[in-house]
Amino acid sequence: MLFQSSIRKELARSFGATLVVLITIVMTIVLIRTLGQASRGSIDPQDVMLFMAYSAMGRLPTILSLSLFIAMVSTLSRMYRDSEMVVWFTSGQGLWGFLRPLYRFAWPVLLIITLMSMFVWPWANQQTQDMRERYESRSDLDRIAPGQFQESSNGSRVFFIDAGTESAKKTSNNVFISANTNGKNTVITANSGRIEMRGKDQLLLLENGQRVERIEGKNALKISEFQEYGTNTGTTNTLAAEATEAKLLSTRDLLKAPSLVNRSELAWRLGLLLSALNLVVLAVALASVNPRGGRSGNMIFVLLTFIVYNNLLNLGQNWIYSGLVSFGGFLITLHGGVLLLGLAWLAKRHSNWTLKSMLRMNSRNPVTEKTSV
Repeated sequence: MLFQSSIRKELARSFGATLVVLITIVMTIVLIRTLGQASRGSIDPQDVMLFMAYSAMGRLPTILSLSLFIAMVSTLSRMYRDSEMVVWFTSGQGLWGFLRPLYRFAWPVLLIITLMSMFVWPWANQQTQDMRERYESRSDLDRIAPGQFQESSNGSRVFFIDAGTESAKKTSNNVFISANTNGKNTVITANSGRIEMRGKDQLLLLENGQRVERIEGKNALKISEFQEYGTNTGTTNTLAAEATEAKLLSTRDLLKAPSLVNRSELAWRLGLLLSALNLVVLAVALASVNPRGGRSGNMIFVLLTFIVYNNLLNLGQNWIYSGLVSFGGFLITLHGGVLLLGLAWLAKRHSNWTLKSMLRMNSRNPVTEKTSV
């Protein structure tokens, strides 16, 4: 009881501190990326915080796995460094005995990783996709900000309204429109404009303005003045068709339609749980500190191990989608292979096997041959 309770307490402190640091780093990166998308017009600036929350929820399984891995390795390495491992080894506690308290501590985290990867991940992706579609499907006038040139959804027109007005949703002053359609360049300016709905069409009615039209390849200009001029700005807002990407589908839908893309996505979601299970074994096998060496050398190797494992998981997803490997074959090869490698490395360290000791054992038992005279 003392052995398990002491390990769990230190693991809880280390895991909490590591989780806070990683979440802070990830949220900072997500914030910078989200602000960049908002500045480019990919998402609504008003939904930045909500978009960040959904993005962080989708990355949480990976963050939890890495936090758990670092916490276990750092805790066991500290015990090696302070010679606590010597005390437990002399009391009859081997490395295999550390797996039980580590898994007892990790099972709530593993459960959260399972729920997040199987259920929360597709839901968060669906929410972000819906926000993108709602923002991209808005009309051209909804995109206009006073005092700024704004391009239309299809890139054929550029709008501008006076910065002195509050919005362009109802009325606007000093309107400028530049359009390039069917080989014609058209520039329209007007003193004022208003919006009217006629059926499903949204019309912008301009008053007291001028229209300049030029055909590409010709020098002639056609200039006309008008008291009222109407232009279609698009239909009313409608959501795009339902997305069919595998990352937006629930786990149940992936199982119902076992296509290559759905199997690759399912292998990735299951891989998050299986990799977290294997990382516990790898943490015990890799946790060691040379008292004469630096403290960061082993941690760098641990981080590289996690990065390679995670990249192999993503690479295997692409292989399944391309049909290069099967769903079951990939899971068995990657995760089963990592588990066997971790157990073999753990057995080596538990029994203190070395190549020199194995050669010495063979030299102590030479093969004798019987000869007859």
